[in-house]
Amino acid sequence: MCIWRENLNKRIFVRKRDGYDRESDNLREKLNRDFDLALKNLNIYVIYDIYDISDDLYENAKDRVFSEVMIDEVFEDIDLKNKCYIAYETLPAQYDQRSDSAMQAIRLIDKNSKAFVRSGKLVVIDSDINLEKFSKVKKFLINPIESVEKDLSKMDFKIDSDKKELRDFSGFRTYTKADFEKIIKDLSLALDVEDLEFIQKYFIKEDRDPTETEIYVLDVFWSDHCRHTTFETTLDDIKIKSKLFQKELQDALDYYISLRKELNITKPIRLMDMASIVGKYHTKVLGDENIEVSDEINACSFFTDIENKGKKERWLVQFKNETHNHPSEIEPFGGASTCIGGAIRDPLSGRSYVYQAMRISGSGNILQKVEDTLENKLPQVEISKGKSQGNSSYGNQIGLATTYVREIYDDSYLAKTMEVGAVVGAVKEGNYKREKLNPGDIVLLIGGRTGRDGIQGASGSSVIHNDKSLTSAASQVQKGNPVEERKIQRLFRKPEVTKLIKKCNDFGAGGVSVAIGELSEGIEIFLDRVKTKYEGLNPTEIAISESQERMAIGLAKEDYEKFAEECRKENLEYVHVANITDRNRLEMYYKEEKIVDFKAEFLATAGVRKHARVEIYDNEGQNPFTHKEITKEAIINELKDLNVTNQKGMVSQFDSSVGAMTVLMPFAGKNKITPVQASVAALPTLYSTSDTATILSYGFVPKISKYSPFLSSMYAVLESVAKVYAAGGNKQSLYFSFQEYFEKLLDDPKKWGKVSQALLGSIIAQKEIGRPSIGGKDSMSGSFNDINVVETLISFACTPVKIKDVISPDLKALENKIYLIDIKKDEKGYPDIKKAMIDFEKLNTYIKEGKVVSAYVQDFGSVGASLLKMAMGNSLGFTIDYDKALDFNPASIVVEAKEDLDFYYLGQVTKDISINGIKIDLNEAQAAYFSTLEEIYPTYYNKNGGKVENISIRGEQKVYYKQKVDQVKVVIPVFPGTNSEYDTQKAFEEAGASVKQVVFKNTREYDIENSIEELVEAIYDSHIVAFPGGFSAGDEPDGSAKFIVNVLKNEKVKKAIHAHLKDKKLILGICNGFQALIKSGLLPYSEIRDLDKKDLTLFRNVGFRHISDTVITRVANTKSPWTQDFEIGDLHEMILSHGEGRLVGENIEKFKHLAAFQYVDFDADASMDGRFNPNGSSYAIEAMISEDGLILGKMGHSERSYDWLYKTNTIKGRQDIFANGVKYFTR
Repeated sequence: MCIWRENLNKRIFVRKRDGYDRESDNLREKLNRDFDLALKNLNIYVIYDIYDISDDLYENAKDRVFSEVMIDEVFEDIDLKNKCYIAYETLPAQYDQRSDSAMQAIRLIDKNSKAFVRSGKLVVIDSDINLEKFSKVKKFLINPIESVEKDLSKMDFKIDSDKKELRDFSGFRTYTKADFEKIIKDLSLALDVEDLEFIQKYFIKEDRDPTETEIYVLDVFWSDHCRHTTFETTLDDIKIKSKLFQKELQDALDYYISLRKELNITKPIRLMDMASIVGKYHTKVLGDENIEVSDEINACSFFTDIENKGKKERWLVQFKNETHNHPSEIEPFGGASTCIGGAIRDPLSGRSYVYQAMRISGSGNILQKVEDTLENKLPQVEISKGKSQGNSSYGNQIGLATTYVREIYDDSYLAKTMEVGAVVGAVKEGNYKREKLNPGDIVLLIGGRTGRDGIQGASGSSVIHNDKSLTSAASQVQKGNPVEERKIQRLFRKPEVTKLIKKCNDFGAGGVSVAIGELSEGIEIFLDRVKTKYEGLNPTEIAISESQERMAIGLAKEDYEKFAEECRKENLEYVHVANITDRNRLEMYYKEEKIVDFKAEFLATAGVRKHARVEIYDNEGQNPFTHKEITKEAIINELKDLNVTNQKGMVSQFDSSVGAMTVLMPFAGKNKITPVQASVAALPTLYSTSDTATILSYGFVPKISKYSPFLSSMYAVLESVAKVYAAGGNKQSLYFSFQEYFEKLLDDPKKWGKVSQALLGSIIAQKEIGRPSIGGKDSMSGSFNDINVVETLISFACTPVKIKDVISPDLKALENKIYLIDIKKDEKGYPDIKKAMIDFEKLNTYIKEGKVVSAYVQDFGSVGASLLKMAMGNSLGFTIDYDKALDFNPASIVVEAKEDLDFYYLGQVTKDISINGIKIDLNEAQAAYFSTLEEIYPTYYNKNGGKVENISIRGEQKVYYKQKVDQVKVVIPVFPGTNSEYDTQKAFEEAGASVKQVVFKNTREYDIENSIEELVEAIYDSHIVAFPGGFSAGDEPDGSAKFIVNVLKNEKVKKAIHAHLKDKKLILGICNGFQALIKSGLLPYSEIRDLDKKDLTLFRNVGFRHISDTVITRVANTKSPWTQDFEIGDLHEMILSHGEGRLVGENIEKFKHLAAFQYVDFDADASMDGRFNPNGSSYAIEAMISEDGLILGKMGHSERSYDWLYKTNTIKGRQDIFANGVKYFTR
């Protein structure tokens, strides 16, 4: 237990100054709206409780760590007498990035500091609010899954360091059914009585009683999440009782049975067999050698050939979908953030570099009023917003481009939300190995430490959500630390590391017991060696904790030191925790006491094999494939539909360009409005771009499931394929992965029939398309009391594509012709997939021939809605005559062509819009399209912002370094949270420079001191210091770049930087680097110095959220080596992705002449309009130079731009500040 010295404990309250406190204003407005209040005053304070900190260090840290003098006010005491307030903080055992980052920053000031920080929030509101409404506000602010009310009258925080005693299971071998029922209830087990009776028989044979740890280990090991218990259930009898599709379902079942016979499968019929059988057929019968077959099932894996730097290479592509429905329902931010984190670790554990992501979520009606929220449920709008913030925050920080985001709205997701992340990774063949672990090999645990977060997460996700879940499941939700996972990504991008790893497993569900226990049939694990976040964890907690960002690494013993050294280089902790044995047992020890001991064959049973009967019925929903009358009102109303309307306000929270591999941004056209329907990203070749990308698409429409799950899955698969073809791909090397999400099936044959018919539909779709599913994920707990989710089978399709063949969906030019690839179907909606595939292949040929320039797939919307979205991108129109223009026709494709095509002719691209003679004003259509979600997810801010001064500062003559340099040296510091170092290095290397990365380490005792020395040496040896983008220390505590600034203020670093500038050498800062330059004083002062409240800073974007988009900038200043090769007014299309990019400050007039680039509108004029200046930066300043021009800081990611990427951009090419910087030295 930690004993704090009370005289060294401090509490401070930090509030944003007037003019910067948008967060308080937003909360006040929301509470007034949602709870019918009339609050006039509301103030939010961040609370920091700082334990064991000296007075001197505290005074230093107050301004350097806990606040920024330009925007914050600091109080050591607040008078709360007669005031109404709510104080709350993170639950004691949960990871809190703000507190962790604060402690890291304090250690940069004093490396010997042992200060401990706890953060919280204080909300002070009007005192005349009544008790009932105050209670509602408190309930809204404090989610018991993640937070607890804070008592401001004391400072006595401690994490329970006294180990919880393990429950004694003496007598287990004689327990009765009633005893087992009590155990299930007391321990919140997912195991049932039948499982416990099976376990009892095992221990009778073993002649001993189990330990508590063994019971919990089996609970997670055999959970539905880990062992797919539902999908592995034996289906004893399948009866088809469909009135609509009796013959089609019987044919599908017969085909499935015939595949089993051809493959000689004798195991019982199971859902898992249905889901995987086509993949087995393609591998074993058709001989598809591109599918990787391995004992390591990390993700769906296939090989593809690419051309890189003029050479042929073979790469392994791994894609994976993951759900976190249960945790996202009860703690949206944490659940969604660890969803994408977990998805990343699957292919990452396969040694792939993960470079591409897609997010599909499902929500109930988010337009529902908060007061109509079901008891013991969070409001749907808060779940939706919390999840989008959580998923985007994690992906943005780790540096993963999420280029496709879609939220599906259906009332059934009120039962339990849906959160699905899908990712793609790749690794060059030969840069990894797959080997079986042998006795004598060892297992290392690397990455994050273990805590109480995520305990029984696997079990919790396998049970029905009920009234108590929101208050009782706190320990089941993990907290993500993307900064730590980024370190693992960097480590695994080194071939010299991945070639050492024989076998690897990520820490997901089940923690140590599953991640390490699965590596070998014989293994001994030493739980007391596992590094923990705090004292007091007992063996059970260590064994099953699902704390994130950890990897289990299987190595030959002789490779230990080489691997450990690489971990040290990447600032990662590691520990040898297990040995491979020849005993065929899973054994766990805690301080020499054996507390788990299972035979491998017993674990492999996965418990009692469950049995079920299947009865397939039709659903009761209406046939969605009915004709709709075409009226102007119907056209406009469809654009307002929740599943058709604009989602850009949500989507733009996700960084879609990090890594410089994005081929299609999420929105196309000069207006960046036409939604792109697939994720397309170039393979992650290091410091180069190959000729090949991967397309990742999805398909699923809930209203088809309500009619027929059988039909729904067929359309889901076909839709995912249609989107591949519409983007320029084809089926030649296409593979599927399915995500199933259904209600808890229990022992109801009709419920089992829903899943069975969905899988049978997918089998037929795979057969007709000719491509297999090679993986998937099932989540079978979509129930809340008596409410169930809609039958959900999402099809993900992944395929390689040549980048030159990729097209975007925005209409391109007047007089182009518009065609429709129609999906032929019978009156029941049964599709002719073979005919569709013939047409899709024609489309692919036309695209390669350059005849087709855009294509759009119908999913939720009609042909009319699709064309309107295509038109909005470039403010074009269209004229069509088609009597089914508003009919529901999923997977059909609208095509824009320059020439005649062999498809159904609809009309042509025109200036105005006409659908069957009905005139539609584009502005009216766009207003309808933007209206539905605009209050919840605003697309733009400052929409009424006008033009501002076009700053124009011309350099009189070009300047160069005092002597010519043959080899320009660039140093890139890599801090915890940096994520754009590879992109920046690539840009400088292409400009001819030599680049060195310096990883700043702070994990071990002497790391900070050694890192300072290494960085200083590198600065003295360099010509250019480049600070890349990212989220150093997660942009915490409550502000960006504080970690970097405190490194720069180190006296040795400060001296080196000043000497660098005195010698007329250059400094560049992009995004997070720009923030560091501004907040350290280097911009605009050319020196590291303390600032005052009048100084400039980069503050939160005007919308107070992350924004990822493209912008047009103009050159405003050429009095710098970085800009002198441009002309005033030159335009560049720039990638933006940041949360704090608004340049503000009382001194802005004084320094506006240092603007290097400005955000401009379509007239090339500097603008405050949020469509063109998304962050609201003063004078539309995107970038700034120092007075001497040696330093450039900018928010736009010039390093991410390449001619052959970003096919959605209207201005091609890079703003090549890198070549300019190098040329300053080489002339």
